[in-house]
Amino acid sequence: MAAALGVSPSTVSRAFNHPRKLLPETVERVRAAAAELGYVPNRAARALSTGRPATIGLTVPDITNPFFPPMVRAAQREAERHELDVFVAETDQDPARELRLIERLRPQVRGLVLASSRLDEDVLRATAASFPVVLVNRDVPGLARVLLAASDPLERAVAGFAAAGVRSFCYVGGPRRSWSELERRTAVQRAVARHGAELTVLRANRGTFEAAQRVVDDIVECGAGAVVAFDDVIALAVLAGLTARGVRVPEDVKLLGCDDALPIVSDPPLSTVRLRAAKGMRRAIQMLSAADGPVPEQRVELHGEVLHRGTT
Repeated sequence: MAAALGVSPSTVSRAFNHPRKLLPETVERVRAAAAELGYVPNRAARALSTGRPATIGLTVPDITNPFFPPMVRAAQREAERHELDVFVAETDQDPARELRLIERLRPQVRGLVLASSRLDEDVLRATAASFPVVLVNRDVPGLARVLLAASDPLERAVAGFAAAGVRSFCYVGGPRRSWSELERRTAVQRAVARHGAELTVLRANRGTFEAAQRVVDDIVECGAGAVVAFDDVIALAVLAGLTARGVRVPEDVKLLGCDDALPIVSDPPLSTVRLRAAKGMRRAIQMLSAADGPVPEQRVELHGEVLHRGTT
């Protein structure tokens, strides 16, 4: 490029990396020549010279869960604003696999965003002590984390059901190692106890549609007047199972999901808790991109909102 234009290599470099240091006409001339010659800046080579890769790693536990693809999109778009790319890896909710993926990603990325990590706290602290890490939906004191909180809206929803006369509740939980599972179950337990009602806790292992359908008979047997599901996938499985058994929603049982990941695919439309997932992921990318080394501790908590639709 420099030889073709009769300028110094540093001028070409500045035209792409620090254009404000050059006259606008010089930048325009360099970039026009680049387009004509088919030159594209090599990010991998740039990373070798600067020692800072232009990529970040993002791990998610289950890419088939509809909650995570919008988060991946938000991460990619925010990363592009910082001239970064994103490597996405699925852990399949397996801590051993998650740790292997982290070890493989570390040499290739500037930092890691770990969404809904299943790793032990000690492992996460050790990883973050020597490498930039931001957690999403995992509350580990001392680390940078962004929490998409559902507790407040869930407690308000339970209070509304109790005010409408519901005296028996059922909570259908998801993956055991999920921070969100503990947060949501605890919120429902706290709210139900506050109103002196009864609560049955069931679990759809791994949080799949099929696993949730297997607990519908137990829901019917406990006679709950309202069911709160860990997420929308479980809620839709419960809705399908109740409908197949002749149980009317919401006339016989009110049903509330969480995440607002599948708001328009059910009949009646699913009531749910909308989380600020895209905003949370953007914040995590901003925290990571600003760090030059281990990310300082921050605890960002973003609260969701209840959306009452047809199932309540």
